[in-house]
Amino acid sequence: KTLSDLFLHSFSATCSAPICFSHTENTRHGPVFTQEPSDSIFPLSTDDKQVFINCKAKGNPPPHYRYVEINTESDPHYSLVEGNLLINNPHVINHEGVYQCITTNTFGTVVSREAKVQFAFLQNFSRKSRNTVSVREGQAVVLLCGPPPHYGGTALYSNYSRSFLQQDARRFISQWTGNLYIAKVEPSDAGNYTCVVRNMMTNATVISSPTPVVVRRDSKHPHFTSAPKIEVQFPDTLHVSKGSSVKLECFALGNPVPSISWRRADGYPLPGKIKINLSSGVLEIPYFRPEDAGVYECVAENSRGRNVARGQLIFHSKNVEHLHWVQTLKDAHMAIDANLQWECKAIGKPRPAYKWLKNGQPLTGRIHVEAGRLTITRISLLDAGMYQCIAESEHGALYASAELKVVASPPDFSRRPVKKSTVIQRGGEVVLECRPHASPRATISCFVPLLRQTIMEDGTLRITNISKSDGGRYTCLARNRFGTSSSTGILVVKEPTKITVPPLSLDATVGQSLVLPCEVSSDSSPSPIFKWFFNGKAIDFSRQEHFEMIGGGFAGDLMVRNIQLKHCGKYVCMVHTEVDTVSAAADLIVRGPPGAPESLVVTDITDTTVQLSWGSGPDNHSPVTMYMVQARTPFSIGWQTVRTVPDSVPGQMMHATVKELNPWVDYEFRVVAINSVGVGEPSTPSKQIRTKAAVPKVAPINVSGGGGARGELVIMWEPVPEEQQSGEDFGYVVAFLPLGSSTWIQTVLASPDASRYIYRNDSIAPLSQFEVKVGVYNSMGEGPFSHVVKVFSAEEEPSEAPSRVWARAVSASEIEVYWEPIPPGSSSEKIIAYEEGSQQNEAERVRVIDATSLLSGLKGSTVYLISVRAQNSAGLGPCSPAFNITTKKPPPSQPPGNIEWNLTNSKIFLNWEHVKAMENESEVTGYKVKGTGPASLLCAPLPLSRKYHSNNPLVSSFLRIWTQFRIHFDLKQMILSTPTASNHAFKPALLDSAFHLWSQMNVKCVADLFHNGIFSSFDYLAKEYGISKTYYFRYLQIRDFTRNTRLHPSRLPHSRDGWKNILALIYIGRVASPGYII
Repeated sequence: KTLSDLFLHSFSATCSAPICFSHTENTRHGPVFTQEPSDSIFPLSTDDKQVFINCKAKGNPPPHYRYVEINTESDPHYSLVEGNLLINNPHVINHEGVYQCITTNTFGTVVSREAKVQFAFLQNFSRKSRNTVSVREGQAVVLLCGPPPHYGGTALYSNYSRSFLQQDARRFISQWTGNLYIAKVEPSDAGNYTCVVRNMMTNATVISSPTPVVVRRDSKHPHFTSAPKIEVQFPDTLHVSKGSSVKLECFALGNPVPSISWRRADGYPLPGKIKINLSSGVLEIPYFRPEDAGVYECVAENSRGRNVARGQLIFHSKNVEHLHWVQTLKDAHMAIDANLQWECKAIGKPRPAYKWLKNGQPLTGRIHVEAGRLTITRISLLDAGMYQCIAESEHGALYASAELKVVASPPDFSRRPVKKSTVIQRGGEVVLECRPHASPRATISCFVPLLRQTIMEDGTLRITNISKSDGGRYTCLARNRFGTSSSTGILVVKEPTKITVPPLSLDATVGQSLVLPCEVSSDSSPSPIFKWFFNGKAIDFSRQEHFEMIGGGFAGDLMVRNIQLKHCGKYVCMVHTEVDTVSAAADLIVRGPPGAPESLVVTDITDTTVQLSWGSGPDNHSPVTMYMVQARTPFSIGWQTVRTVPDSVPGQMMHATVKELNPWVDYEFRVVAINSVGVGEPSTPSKQIRTKAAVPKVAPINVSGGGGARGELVIMWEPVPEEQQSGEDFGYVVAFLPLGSSTWIQTVLASPDASRYIYRNDSIAPLSQFEVKVGVYNSMGEGPFSHVVKVFSAEEEPSEAPSRVWARAVSASEIEVYWEPIPPGSSSEKIIAYEEGSQQNEAERVRVIDATSLLSGLKGSTVYLISVRAQNSAGLGPCSPAFNITTKKPPPSQPPGNIEWNLTNSKIFLNWEHVKAMENESEVTGYKVKGTGPASLLCAPLPLSRKYHSNNPLVSSFLRIWTQFRIHFDLKQMILSTPTASNHAFKPALLDSAFHLWSQMNVKCVADLFHNGIFSSFDYLAKEYGISKTYYFRYLQIRDFTRNTRLHPSRLPHSRDGWKNILALIYIGRVASPGYII
């Protein structure tokens, strides 16, 4: 086993080959091009009469430059500027050609690639006059341009009467020849024509001598016509390379003027990218692709005939591929007498040929060259220099260069000495490197020979099965023909590291915490480094709140806090020392509530039952003990547990029948798995289904009646909820039976929301007794009737006024009124009070039930007129005689002043100034002392004594929860079968005691009791408090509820029973002593 930290790296190599070396800023080396000449075209007509050819190289020492076959000292046109060649006042004949840069320093010479220099120019037309062209009207004519010598991109035009000629269907200028074609001459064509040529690079323009055109009119043939003759056409075959743009010219002469059209010979439509100019004489195909290849036709036709020109465009495949290197040269630093092989490789089409240069000259002598491979055997000092490989084809050449340095020196350990100290474990294997710098390669020997040692070919010493006795000093001796040298290092042998306390595989439950130990014994220094891996990934303790490494020195235990299901897996403790690395693994299995059941399906739907089936979800390492089925309807508040067959669905059963459903109701179902750890996540809700319709089974409740106008029988009931109507077309059947009759009178109300029916008959006597019942029906049939109740018809208005009415002023704002009730038959009374002098219809009326009333909110020192009359459901009776009464004067408006107090022996003595009443205020008869202490912040039903007040925020929070609970569910009269019945469990003193005990057990909220505290085990509850095991399912529900809600007031349960169960389980317990809940 070789330890990588014992290997020494090459002093300067940057590649794996032994011949490679790299340059630094201070390394002396041969020239290397950083910029080479490139092909270029220079315009001669520019103001700057100079040509600049770039060439730059780096080297140490700096190189100097020259150019092939150019003497910059004797030719005044040439000059060198830091390797760049400057040509002043160039001439096309003398200075156009190929240029090559040569750079040299003490290590050798390299030549650059060849660069072609060309000049863009445009010569003048001949000044010789051009002959007049005479043409008959209606005939065609061609005017020749004859452009002068030129190089560089050119554009050709024709001038007519000092303006550029506009091309159209009749006139066409070829950009290949510059000739002007007129298909049919008209009288207006007479005039002087000049050919204009413009060089696009030099921007120079030249104009030919004018060509006069004379148009003759032929009286003998005034209507001369001719068939189309294609005078301008494209080649028969044209090769086009990929991505290039191609233009095809086509123009015909004839009378009438021929029309030009384009098409493909294969019948395919022309591509949408094709451009055709206004005269239709030029077709351009940009971005040529293989699908653009084919035979194209130019069709010229007029009334005299038709002519076609054809040409084939051939896609030019990659038979031509630009040269590029796939393997180039690297500088070599070789020892004398060594062998060298260089290879360069380029690809291109056609295949390139190779040649080699040394210091810019072809190779001679014993160096062997085969295509792109160069071989030198037994290198000598004369072989040093700059080498170049050149790959050439008809499309260009590539140059690659490298330097060969030859070294002859005795062994030298100054750069790579033997490692001073090497630490290895007993029983292992070590490799001690000995690689001095020597040329030629040195022979290696060791001063400490051992039986188990082996000296490798590269000079390294290998020792196997190391023991303590192998430790000590080792000296490497290196020799070659130029000298001898040595280097010494120390080998230290230590005992291997052992894990004495490895981590053990464990089972844990969600929410628990545990420690995985990892301790080692080692004689290495410094202390070992511990690393923990979870499922193959290193644990980053700075980002993992659940993990913490504890211990120190030779212990690196892993603490896992608040374990979750995701923490299940393999844990590996890895220990690194200076001699070795050891590891130990353990598996952690996490038990948790089961996962959600899968693939819930609803089948066999009846009016009250459905069949459910599902697949098991993950049990999270704790078998599922039972399943709970829940349902939701548009009328329910959240999910509700429903009854099933069997009553308790065991964990191995994956189906159940849900019963006692309401007919004709939309249901969704879900299934929850339960195991010994807790209640799992619910399944995905099923698709919504509707139970079948049935005859209604629920009759209206709270049937009553009475009241109304004379001759009316009013019947009222509480409507049947929609979820209990069992089908469509729901309605009510109202039946009533007069006293003494045997025939029921029935009527049908088709509205499901009806809650009242009035039967009118003037012959009904007041307060006549009826037997009344209300039934239900729907589209499936009639349902049951309610219980029969007795209802009376409307009564008559009171006929008498109350007697013996009198009143007394209680205060400035209150009057108490008394009267004698009228005889039985009137159901209630009404007091009418209004201020003296006002109209009766403006009076303030107060309804009361008893025979006395306290009128409040009155004005002080004011006279009021009081009258009383009776009222029942039929109306109002006569008023009693009115009488006057005056309210008392208002109390003093000023508070006592100069209040002083003294505290003596836990008693407070108060003194203040007497208040003197004003003339319109009543006299002071006494004073009322009122305190504002913390006890006043508590609600009235709770004890107000200061000794019961609590500053505990948890107590205050629970009091607010209890208040919201009673308001939300209107529990003022509710009797609970728990310690909450008389509110004594909510007295602050008792709550303080309970919370004090909770804090000792690190309980911060109710959820902590159920998940981390004494309520986390049902077995404990059942044993300590005598709870029956039949309550286990309810316990799991409450436990799950506290996990999700933490009893926050905004998450109230959906029913009274839910609150009753939760509050009962929270506060139920033993009373260790009066006033304490345990």
